[in-house]
Amino acid sequence: MLKTSRTMSNMAAKGPVYYQENGFLKINTYLKESKPSKVFILVDNNTHRECLAIFLQKIGTSENFEILEIEAGEINKNLETCTGLWNALSELDADRKSLMINVGGGVVTDLGGFVASTFKRGISYINVPTSLLAMVDASVGGKTGVDLGNLKNQIGIINHAEMVIIDPAFLATLPQTEMRSGLAEILKHALISREAYWNKVTNLSKLTLDDLDDIIKESVAIKSKVVTEDPEENGLRKTLNYGHTLGHAIESYFLTHSEKTTLLHGEAIAVGMVLATYISKELQDFPEDKLKEITSKILDIYKRVEFTEEDIKQIIDLMKYDKKNSHGNINFVLLKDIGNTVIDCKVPNELIWNAFEYYRKA
Repeated sequence: MLKTSRTMSNMAAKGPVYYQENGFLKINTYLKESKPSKVFILVDNNTHRECLAIFLQKIGTSENFEILEIEAGEINKNLETCTGLWNALSELDADRKSLMINVGGGVVTDLGGFVASTFKRGISYINVPTSLLAMVDASVGGKTGVDLGNLKNQIGIINHAEMVIIDPAFLATLPQTEMRSGLAEILKHALISREAYWNKVTNLSKLTLDDLDDIIKESVAIKSKVVTEDPEENGLRKTLNYGHTLGHAIESYFLTHSEKTTLLHGEAIAVGMVLATYISKELQDFPEDKLKEITSKILDIYKRVEFTEEDIKQIIDLMKYDKKNSHGNINFVLLKDIGNTVIDCKVPNELIWNAFEYYRKA
C-alpha cells in the first residue's frame, strides 16, 4: 500500500511542486537567479485566451516573454507540431540558456516538455498546468512526449521540469467534461494507494472546493512518492498505468476513427479501469463486491461507451504498442485489492473480450 504525505508534494530529486502564490514567488525567484537568455511561454489557443493573462498577472514581472501558441487537442500532440515549435525557437534565437514555461493542460505540458528537452539537446522548462488532469498527472513526474499517428506517447523522454506550479484557480476556466477527465486520474491514484482515499474522492456530493485543493495535493503526493522511488519506471512506477493499457488503446482508436466521437483521456481511462478491475477479479481474486462498487461509481460519473466487435478487435490490436510491453508480451497492472497492485501481468485475449462484455452489461 502506498502511504501519502503532503510533504511528498515536493519531489525529492527534480521537479518540485509548489502551490498557488508560493509557486509564483518561486518562478520569480528562479527567473532572477537563473537569468535565462530568453523566456518562451507555450500555450494552446484555449489557454492563450483563458489563462495567459491570469498567469502573467500572477507573476507580475516585466520580463519580455515570447508567446508560442499551438492548436488545442490531442490530435495536435505530434511531431509536426514539435517541428513547428523547434523552427520557431530557432527563428527567435533561442539558445541553451533559454527557458520554456508550459501553461496549459496535458497536451501542452507533455509536448512542451518534449520540445524543450530536445531543442539544442535540452533547455530548461517549467510546467504550469491549467487542467485537473495536468495538475494531478500529466505535468508531474518528468514524462514528456508526443503521439505517433494515433499511438499514444510513443515518442518521448523522461526529463523533469525545473518546477511545477499548481494553482487550482485555473480550474475555473475548465468545462465540466475536462474536470471529469482529470478526475479519472485521481480515481486511479485512489485505487492503487488506499481504500480510504477512494471513498473520499468518490463521495462527490460532500466535497467542497477546499476538499478539491486537498485532493489535488494528495494525488500529487501519491504520484510524487512513486516517481521518486522509481524514476525510470522499472517497477513501482508501472502501477501508475492502472487502467491505461486498455484505456490508451481505446483513446487511440477513438482519436482517429472517422465515425467515432473522440474520447477525452479520462473518459477512456475510466473504461480501462472498469475493464482492468474485472480482469483483476478473474486473475488476482480482487473482491467481487468492490468490483461492483467501482463499476457503479465510475458509470455514475462517465457515460457508458458503446463498442462493436470490430472496435474491440482493433483496440486489442492497438495494445501491442503500449510502452509497458516487453519481449512481445502485453503487460497489465492489476489489483489484488484496493491499494495492492501487481505489475507485469499477462492477460489472455479471451479474458479481455469477457471484460468488455462485463462492461457492456454492467
